[in-house]
Amino acid sequence: MARRRKGRDIHGWLVVDKPASITSNAVVNKVKWAFEAKKAGHAGTLDPEATGVLAVALGEATKTVPFVTDALKAYEFTVRLGQATNTDDAEGEVIAQSDARPTDDEIKEALNGFVGDIQQVPPQFSAVKIDGERAYKRARDGEEMELAARPLWVESLVMLDRPDADHVVLELVCGKGGYVRSVARDLGKVLGCLGHVLRLRRVWSGPFNAEDGVTMDRIQELARSEEIDSLLLPMDLALECMPEVKATDESVVRLKNGNPGMVIAQGVEYGEECWASHNGVPVAVGHFKAGELHPNRVFVL
Repeated sequence: MARRRKGRDIHGWLVVDKPASITSNAVVNKVKWAFEAKKAGHAGTLDPEATGVLAVALGEATKTVPFVTDALKAYEFTVRLGQATNTDDAEGEVIAQSDARPTDDEIKEALNGFVGDIQQVPPQFSAVKIDGERAYKRARDGEEMELAARPLWVESLVMLDRPDADHVVLELVCGKGGYVRSVARDLGKVLGCLGHVLRLRRVWSGPFNAEDGVTMDRIQELARSEEIDSLLLPMDLALECMPEVKATDESVVRLKNGNPGMVIAQGVEYGEECWASHNGVPVAVGHFKAGELHPNRVFVL
């Protein structure tokens, strides 16, 4: 007999304002415990020392994680100019230094080369897999690897502040799979002064904002109490990136079983991806064809 999974059937999103010095997986585990949830996951890893938006999905909301992961996200970060580290952030060892310092105008000009479709090489200390093993594990053993460049869409990269000659504060808005540490490293190379990330904060991710984030202290305070459910946001927030159609009473069961079902739609094109609701509750995600939704993801609520 299969073991019964422990925990509550609870569904929704929690926006955590992640503090430094904790991994993203550790945050998810704490949230899962606090809510006594059967299932939990997050929409995009933050480095342990990074802060800001870590969107945690509970229950059926985990099925909407890809829509948040694929959405644009924004980071505010400080680059330490004049130094390169082996991790491309302040946690690593300084491996090279430079006395060169660019002007504000030189920085702004260089930022233009990082906008649009770019190719980005992940940091040596990253979760990229090399022959089935994480790159950071090999890097810890002193191995230097040639990591393949990966495509990244950068919506914008702007300078917010220049506190002094050694530091510059930037804001990056990018798509899925971006490494802020790589941006700092590559910008330093382009400017001829080297660089690494000193501080990093994710200010928003898709529909979720850091200003709406819940602290870990608050989660701990309300852990396993009735009040903690008030912190949850509806799971359909993650579906705002696509049009909504209405499932008919007769089609709900068909859709939940993964079969095409009739929907009421306005302004939706043939083949367009959309999500179906019934009485305000998400039912399925799929493609609209000839008055029907052909589901590829269903929700059991």
